[in-house]
Amino acid sequence: MTRLVTPRERLLAHLGMLLFAALIAGSFTTGAMAVPYLHAAPLNAVRFILAAALMGVASFGFARQRFSFPPAPWRFAIMGALMAIYFVTMFIALTMTLPVATSAVYTLVPLMTAVTAWFILRQRSGAAVLVSLVLAGLGAVWVIFRGDLDALLRFDVGRGELIYFAGCVAYAIYTPLLRRFSRGEPAMVQSFWTLAATAVWITLAGAPEILATDWLNLPPIVWWVVLYLAVGPTAICFFLIQYASLRLPAPKVIAYGYLTPAFVIVFEALVGHGLPPLTIAAGALVTVLGLIVLAAVKD
Repeated sequence: MTRLVTPRERLLAHLGMLLFAALIAGSFTTGAMAVPYLHAAPLNAVRFILAAALMGVASFGFARQRFSFPPAPWRFAIMGALMAIYFVTMFIALTMTLPVATSAVYTLVPLMTAVTAWFILRQRSGAAVLVSLVLAGLGAVWVIFRGDLDALLRFDVGRGELIYFAGCVAYAIYTPLLRRFSRGEPAMVQSFWTLAATAVWITLAGAPEILATDWLNLPPIVWWVVLYLAVGPTAICFFLIQYASLRLPAPKVIAYGYLTPAFVIVFEALVGHGLPPLTIAAGALVTVLGLIVLAAVKD
């Protein structure tokens, strides 16, 4: 990006990603409430259709952006496919493992993003950034193995964590591609086309499950979860990450995911699911320390 980023824009990008981490953490807790009643594909299809509609109204209605098909639409097809893989694997994983464990897998994304950013953008990370990424990654690994040293030595990883890890690889590729594929579109317009492409991919891939779903008899909790997911972790978060990715290095953008396990622990306690063992909470604390180190490094 050739345009000079102002200190105010960098500050807004950091604050936006703080909100991003909280909203994403909420998706693990709320998503776990819906998955017993609705499969991953139908849940995410209706979520992204609604989120794309909301972003379209915001972009072309309230913000008065001119509606036109974007140049090189294949860009959004690729980014939408990556996001579809990420979100579907996340909700499949939530049927197999706990929200804290999946959120811990998510905190491995910044380290993977540092690698993909180098290949895609030739964006180098300094020593301090790499140290913080490794530190937080170690905390995430500790949570993934449930604070059990024997499980770590046996490499006893749950199936849900492995499935979600594949989705996180897709997410790590997506973030640097935002900057690589950017052609100057406003963040809201770029978010709309990405959301729309994601909705198309999930709907096509999950059509049989979508058609087989008894939509009229779903419990109210499912619709509340879908509404939250569409507005918070989808429409708002897509805008936040589009905005921040054009103003901060890719590893720093995604590094706010380090806060996700800590937020999930708080949210799980608030909804009455209790607190995890201290050994697991300690791993989440280490990931937060990784973010503190990274935040101290000049952009």
